[in-house]
Amino acid sequence: MLVYLRLLKESFSFAINALRNNKLRTFLSLLGVTVGIFSIIAVLAAVDSLDKTITSQLSSLDSNTMYLANMSFGPTDVPRWQRETFDEVSYNEYRSIKTSVSEVEHVALQLFVKRENIRYESELVSSVNTVVVSHEFIDIQVMEFEKGRFYNESESSSGRPVVVIGSEIAKSLFGELEPIGKKVRLYGQKFTVIGVVKKEGSGLFGDSNDVSIFLPANYVRNRYGDNNPFMKYIVIIKPEKGADIDGVKAELTQMMRNKRGLKADEIDTFFISVISGFQDAIDQILGILNLIGWVISGFSLLVGGFGIANIMFVSVKERTNLIGIQKSLGAKNRFILFQFLFEAVILAVVGGLVGLFLVWIGTLIGSSLTDDFEFVLSIQNMLLGFFISSIIGLISGVIPALRASRLDPVEAIRTGM
Repeated sequence: MLVYLRLLKESFSFAINALRNNKLRTFLSLLGVTVGIFSIIAVLAAVDSLDKTITSQLSSLDSNTMYLANMSFGPTDVPRWQRETFDEVSYNEYRSIKTSVSEVEHVALQLFVKRENIRYESELVSSVNTVVVSHEFIDIQVMEFEKGRFYNESESSSGRPVVVIGSEIAKSLFGELEPIGKKVRLYGQKFTVIGVVKKEGSGLFGDSNDVSIFLPANYVRNRYGDNNPFMKYIVIIKPEKGADIDGVKAELTQMMRNKRGLKADEIDTFFISVISGFQDAIDQILGILNLIGWVISGFSLLVGGFGIANIMFVSVKERTNLIGIQKSLGAKNRFILFQFLFEAVILAVVGGLVGLFLVWIGTLIGSSLTDDFEFVLSIQNMLLGFFISSIIGLISGVIPALRASRLDPVEAIRTGM
């Protein structure tokens, strides 16, 4: 054991000498490993960071949450011209789902409307993301409040002019003033602020709650009616915990077909999308990004591997005389073999560590530039980078090490003179 520890120490010393005595050659050779490890780990870190952010933002919704609309939130075989003929989901269909579909815990109505301006005295915030939903929305999507509350069933059903605002909207309109109870102007009417949503950061799927306002759906329905072409209805359904999701979806589909009087040979004129389907699609995209990163990085690692092999062949040639002396003094072939293998691995690991260091610096810089997206360099990815660089060194050093271990001692001493 002590022999191999000493061998490792000597190999490390030879590797450092190679770095010191042939700086340019070694730098160029290790650059491939450094770039390769940097590329792989940077891509993995970026994908992990993106996955963590997406998971965090989707965590406010149950993965079984369903969206019912006359449009699809994912790929579909139904042509666009046909989708445009589908009727909007109606308020009556929303009410029927609440009372007719089993194993459903909450059902909320959402109306997609144009952005609005919101004003408080002389302060104005233009083109605000306006979320028009029924009171059940708070039971489906988890929301934390900095102040106040969400509107209740009575306020929602009567369409009372109350509004919940995001933290950035509150800051822009009121500054240091207390927002709860203040009157803001929307749709040419005064609305009472009853809640301020806690700051959550920017969203990957559109505007975050920080820059949004929430209004009762029935206020907008009472004002504009149900047949306004500029409004799009969506019903959000949260199944009960432990419910048979396929069964709920099938029951919902049958109810909608009956309500719309669709015949057996007619296709559905609506779409039911499930959050878990979004997550699956996102996972596929992230997997493709990972694959692309591995392919691109593989070329750099290949170049780096040849660079390490080149260094080792030169090292064998320069130390041929020393190898002959070691063998003449009784050094076994495996001792010579391990000596050069260790040296190759150490050189590759040095290149890999430089690559990891650059990724770490990149994550620090990236995280400091934004408060809403955290770049993550996990221990698993660091160990993976270390492992890959070690394997590259091992593979690159095998042939030079075998060549060195098989040298005839007499010929090696004579050649080295």
